[in-house]
Amino acid sequence: MAALNRSTLRRLQNLPQIPSVWEGDRRPLSNADSHMMLEDDDDPEAGGECILWVDGSEGVVRAMDMVGPDAGPEAIVRALLRAMEHPQSPAPAVRPQKIVVKNREIQFYLRGVLQDLGISIDYVPELPLIDEIFRGMEEVAINRPPELPPQYAEVLIEKAAHIWHDAPWRTLSEHQIISIEINQWDVASLYVSVLGQGRMDYGVLLYRSLESLKRFRERVVNDESFEDLEQAFLGQDCLFLTFESATDIDEDDEEEIDLADLPPSEIEPNFGNLHPLEGLRSILYEEEALTMLVALEAFHRFFRNSRRKLGAETFPNLNSRYRIPVPQSDGEIQQVSVKVSTMPEVSEELLQMLGDDDDDDDDDDEFEMPLLRDDLVPQNSFLSLGAVPWETVEFLRTSVQFHQGAEIDINTAGDGLPVVMIQTSHPKAKTMIQDLKEAGGVKAIGFNPGENPFEDEQYDLGILQTKNGDLYLFGEFNENDPVHQEARQKWERRCKFTNGWCGLVIAKGLMGASRGQPQFKDMVALFEVRWVSAKELGIGPLQLMPMF
Repeated sequence: MAALNRSTLRRLQNLPQIPSVWEGDRRPLSNADSHMMLEDDDDPEAGGECILWVDGSEGVVRAMDMVGPDAGPEAIVRALLRAMEHPQSPAPAVRPQKIVVKNREIQFYLRGVLQDLGISIDYVPELPLIDEIFRGMEEVAINRPPELPPQYAEVLIEKAAHIWHDAPWRTLSEHQIISIEINQWDVASLYVSVLGQGRMDYGVLLYRSLESLKRFRERVVNDESFEDLEQAFLGQDCLFLTFESATDIDEDDEEEIDLADLPPSEIEPNFGNLHPLEGLRSILYEEEALTMLVALEAFHRFFRNSRRKLGAETFPNLNSRYRIPVPQSDGEIQQVSVKVSTMPEVSEELLQMLGDDDDDDDDDDEFEMPLLRDDLVPQNSFLSLGAVPWETVEFLRTSVQFHQGAEIDINTAGDGLPVVMIQTSHPKAKTMIQDLKEAGGVKAIGFNPGENPFEDEQYDLGILQTKNGDLYLFGEFNENDPVHQEARQKWERRCKFTNGWCGLVIAKGLMGASRGQPQFKDMVALFEVRWVSAKELGIGPLQLMPMF
């Protein structure tokens, strides 16, 4: 049996002792009770047993702990010491004169540990105050509404599975907004923003107003403090569907694991509501569930029918009408007519917010920004020039997390699409994709002469041009390297077969077994872009300049 150390005993002995009787107990809880108590505390060690210490004389709870069923009797003592020194109720730090418990083992254990504190520990068959507290918790748990209305839970989870299978985040960015006109349940329209392109969070936000959407985006791009951003998050007015792993992921692995890599059986949907006056609520009531059901089905149909058009370089102006069946409580089916439309003007406005945020120091940046940037491709990335067979290209177009399609149908002559393959870690790959998205996408890939006059060396510089006009260095090749010369010649021949089209493939798995030879599952992005000559780049030979 563990014993209190001498300094702790002296500290407890110095507490004033009052003539009160405390009740203490440890009891298992139902899943509903446990969930109710842990929702705010989010205690990772909790597993369904509750420890209570109550001052019977004052009728107040001095300490409450949730522990796992395997926690030893030491947990009871820890809660008791906190009840004495740091009670959770507004009460002074004191020692009780007497403790009563209804478990003989707890009684004997406490007698051994507390024998030098002058506290009497007795056994009683009933603990009326604690019994009343547990009865109250059980009543609250029984009356707590489910996260989803039971009559709609199954169909909502089915609709969520459709969205996960569609993976709209591979095609749509967060600023590309789609409206769903419902005109039911006091909801005129919902405005859909997709989460997940190049990030860990996947899902859809369904805003009840454009004002709420724009206000939140504006506050995010203004780089406000964490507290301000938290308030902005809670101030949104929307329904949401997000996805998470059905099993716990270690914090050390969290950055390396992408939900998109997990099988559908390991993905769990979460539904909820955000409102400025309610905050975050992980419960949908009946009308909210019906609204979500109709919106998800309408979005699923629209996205399925318009996927290729939505993946175009310019966000298109599209709209469609659908009749969505909604099950009624009496077993009948109600047909709800909805209109789904893209919102190019709103999407451009939101994209402009990001641009405006970066334009504050344009006058200074015009002189400070180098002609050729080297901050896109992560250090130590694996780089290769090659070709991807046409059947593989067709597979990647529908399976990668992000795809930028060509403006025209590429001629499928030759042995495949010439590509630049950049392999890095998964978090850095997602950052790179996000950077390219924010630059409007990739416009062209080319090679340009460069030299180091201090070493008298000539280089072939691989250059990537984004649609906002920036030029990025993705590779630096020695012009006299025969391996590179052969790869470059093959590259140019393949580009002629495709009438000047090539690709950029971003892959993960740099530190894994597939380093240097990424498999299909490792390829996370495909950009189909133009190949341009050094003359078309128009920047002329570049020289390495000394840094002073």
